[in-house]
Amino acid sequence: MYNSVCFVVLSWVFALLVFPGVPARSGESFSKPMDNITVRQGDNAVLKCIVDNKVSRVAWLNRTTILFAGREKWSLDPRVILLNNTAITEYSIKIQNVNVFDEGPYVCSILTNKKPKSSRVHLIVQVPAKITNISTDITVNEGSNVTLMCLAIGRPEPTIMWRHSSIKGHGFMNEGEYVEITAITKEQSGIYECSANNDISAPDVRTVQITVNYPPFISDVRSTGTPVGQKGILQCEASAVPLADFAWYKEDRRLFNGLNGVKIENKGRQSMLIFFNVSEEDYGNYTCVAMNTMGITNASIILYGPGAVHDVNSAVLSPHSSPCLLLTVILLYLFKF
Repeated sequence: MYNSVCFVVLSWVFALLVFPGVPARSGESFSKPMDNITVRQGDNAVLKCIVDNKVSRVAWLNRTTILFAGREKWSLDPRVILLNNTAITEYSIKIQNVNVFDEGPYVCSILTNKKPKSSRVHLIVQVPAKITNISTDITVNEGSNVTLMCLAIGRPEPTIMWRHSSIKGHGFMNEGEYVEITAITKEQSGIYECSANNDISAPDVRTVQITVNYPPFISDVRSTGTPVGQKGILQCEASAVPLADFAWYKEDRRLFNGLNGVKIENKGRQSMLIFFNVSEEDYGNYTCVAMNTMGITNASIILYGPGAVHDVNSAVLSPHSSPCLLLTVILLYLFKF
């Protein structure tokens, strides 16, 4: 109500003070409010005012600020300019490089037969969504609770969506600034994508990497039947974060690389025990041990001769080593730190 009174009062002031300028179209149609003008931040806004020769004085106002009186510029803002007349006479202005502070009501005020009239337009400034703060990459132990944060600004207010696709292909979607993950599992590790969108421009997208530490589990072992004098290989594969360290045992005796005619070759998640010249003494049960700071596990694998009756799938993924062996492995691993 206060602004309306201000505009009317200022209109009367202009009727008295402004020198005759560009004429403006008279009639009741001029009193009809203009439609809202919506402009994206950084673009130009054109505010139109149609005029004719029956109007003696005219001016543009922004709230209670005078922008133009006739053709005389009162505003100190260099972005505001008066447009040249077109075939249809206009008294229109352009605001260049619009920002949010330009938003609000504008009035084209005229004087016709000593009666002030005005036409109003409300400028709406839209701002593309932008992420201003997001959680940093984190590493946690399996079973921990995790909170992810993604904050964004924009006009209108952006919608925030989280997305995660695990290596097993299970998609995850969540709406909101915060994501709560209770008792996180290794399957929930990976990249989480935050997208902020308000349909003004392309969504703003940022990512957070979650690394989940978990103890080793042996996912694959392979026994082999190898003739005497030939090359034999036992394989053991373990999934773990951090990557597992491997150790090989025959009964309770630890095997070392390069000794007793064997080679231990570790590549990422896989460890191989290689026999270059298998002998009768090499046949028997072997234990693959996988360990990291989160835990330890082992599996039994058998090297046997080609004539032996043996199920190649009989390698087991559960602990079958003696308590003495497990205790020895744990102590040796702990002394590394």
